[in-house]
Amino acid sequence: MKCNFKSILYISITLICSQFAHATDEINVYSARKEAYIKPLLDQFGQTHNVQVNLITAKADALIQRLLNEGKNTPADVFITVDAGRLHRAKQAGLLQAIKDPTILSQVPHQYQDADAQWVGLSVRARTLAYRHKNVKEEELSNYEALTNASWKNRICIRSSNNIYNQSLVAAMLAHHGEQATQAWADGLVANFARKPQGGDRDQIKALAAGQCDLAVINTYYLGKMMTADAAQQAAASEATLFWANQDDRGVHVNVSGVGITAHSKQPELASKLVAFLLTDASQAWYGEVNLEYPVRDGIEINNILQQWGPFKADTLNLTRLGELNAEAVRIMDRAGWR
Repeated sequence: MKCNFKSILYISITLICSQFAHATDEINVYSARKEAYIKPLLDQFGQTHNVQVNLITAKADALIQRLLNEGKNTPADVFITVDAGRLHRAKQAGLLQAIKDPTILSQVPHQYQDADAQWVGLSVRARTLAYRHKNVKEEELSNYEALTNASWKNRICIRSSNNIYNQSLVAAMLAHHGEQATQAWADGLVANFARKPQGGDRDQIKALAAGQCDLAVINTYYLGKMMTADAAQQAAASEATLFWANQDDRGVHVNVSGVGITAHSKQPELASKLVAFLLTDASQAWYGEVNLEYPVRDGIEINNILQQWGPFKADTLNLTRLGELNAEAVRIMDRAGWR
C-alpha cells in the first residue's frame, strides 16, 4: 500500500479533530428542581459549549445536607433550587461563593439576588389569592392583611406551616409589619381556616372547587398547570379566579427559583457561564413555557396564560430578607397554631 504525505497529513488532522470533537469539559449540577424543568436547558448548554453536564436532582434540604457532608470534596459546581429561603440556607451554611460576573448581576433586579451576590434568581413566582367566583366577588378582596377579617371565617384553604412558600410569605409580612402585627395577622388567618392545612397548592384549588373553601393562597403556576392538565383538573381550575393581592400598596408577594455557584466548585468559571446561560432570553422564556413562571428579567415574551392573567405590581422587598426572617416566621406560625 502506498502512502503519500498528503494522505498521512489528512489522517492526522482527522484524528486530532476527532479527539477535540469528543473532548469536553465537565460540570456537575445539584438541582432541587425536577429534571423536566431544568435538564433540557442544561442539555442545550452542554451542546452549545461542548460541555458534559451531570445532573443530580433531589429535595432541596437533602441536597444542602449532601453538600455539607461532602464539604471540600463535593463534585457539585452549581446549586439550583426554588425559594429564596432555601437559597439563604445554603448561603448561611457556607455552601456558596460570590458570583463575580458583573453582567450576570446587572441583568437580575437587585431584589431578586442575594445582597452578597451568592445567588441570583432565575424565574419569579407569585404567591397570591384564588377565589371561588360562585361565592366571592372581586370587590371583596384587597390584600393579605384583610384575610383576618371575620367575613372569611371558615372560608380559607392553605398549605401547612412546614411549606417554605408559606414561611416566606410570613417572613415578608414580618419585614413589612414587624413581629407583633405579623403575629396578630397569623392568629387571625388561622382562625379563618376552612380546614386543617393539607396537601399542595393544587389540593387547595381542588378544595375550593369542591366548595370546602371560598379562598385559597397559591403559587400562580399551579393554577396554570391545572388549566392545561386532565379534564378533572381543568374543571377544578375553572372554578377559581386569580386575584393579585396588595396592588394598592406594596404589591403581591413574590419569590424566585434561583442558582448559586458552590463554594468548592472545581469549575467556577464554567459554572459562571452556565448561570449566564440560564439568564439568556431563550432560557428566560423557557421557564414560562414549561412551568408558567415569570422571567426574572424585563422585556421577555411571556406565555399566553401569563398574559391572560394580566400585569401586576410585585413587592420589591429584597428576597434576602425572606431567608433572614425564616426562623422567626416559623415561630410565629407555631404560636398561631398553624399546623
